Amino acid sequence: DSGLRFHYVAAGERGKPLMLLLHGFPEFWYSWRHQLREFKSEYRVVALDLRGYGETDAPPHKENYKLDCLIADIKDILESLGYNKCVLIGHDWGGMIAWLVAICYPEMVTKLIVVNFPHPSVFTEYILRHPSQLIKSGYYFFFQMPWFPEFMFTLNDFKVLKSLFTSQATGIGRKGCRLTAEDIEAYLYVFSQPGALTGPINHYRTIFSCLPLQHHEVIMPTLLLWGERDAFMEVEMAENTRIYVKNHFRLTILSEASHWLQQDQPDIVNKLIWTFLKEETKRKRE
Repeated sequence: DSGLRFHYVAAGERGKPLMLLLHGFPEFWYSWRHQLREFKSEYRVVALDLRGYGETDAPPHKENYKLDCLIADIKDILESLGYNKCVLIGHDWGGMIAWLVAICYPEMVTKLIVVNFPHPSVFTEYILRHPSQLIKSGYYFFFQMPWFPEFMFTLNDFKVLKSLFTSQATGIGRKGCRLTAEDIEAYLYVFSQPGALTGPINHYRTIFSCLPLQHHEVIMPTLLLWGERDAFMEVEMAENTRIYVKNHFRLTILSEASHWLQQDQPDIVNKLIWTFLKEETKRKRE
């Protein structure tokens, strides 16, 4: 309905159940490369470039990035792919969108899997009571400024972007799958295109108009995966998320893993997702 063109990468046969993957910031469909390969045997796996990212259209005004637009995008995409429901997986900002889609359109989500993002109500309540999380989320406030955040990212041949994934403070940990030179190159290629950072940062420029939420409850089986060494999100929020899920809820915290969990520990993440998907089906049969 938005009239925007969305870019996605798909694996697995059409007609198989849909698994829809929503990336975080500053990423694009490529952050799900390990999952595209893994789940194509039983699913039609679709990794999107969210509105404003990568090869997807980027409307110019920040009003076009309000959360209700982003939620409507997912509903439209599902329908245009010829599905009425999916397994929905989101990481980071894509996790925020996944929670909201699950809350607003529960009939469309058979199972919800979120990586390193708490229920949005937990996030807003926690941040107000814990100055340490407010500091970790300081970039939300920095991103409210026009043009300057984009400029900061481009300095020194995109040093900030590289260090997010590779530095000791925020990057993938010692025991993780480090990003290869090709992986870094893919990120740099996408985000060094003219204007490529404005859409992604615009997602954050509207957040204060959208929270807190009116509705909170999540009614489908939910798996929350969390890398404990997340430099941006405190792990207590993961535990607090339980109160909003009115169905089977499983939380798995990986002690050695970073914020970039599905790239950091792809084998473990994939295994945990399989277990969750199979376990639910088994429960229904019983």
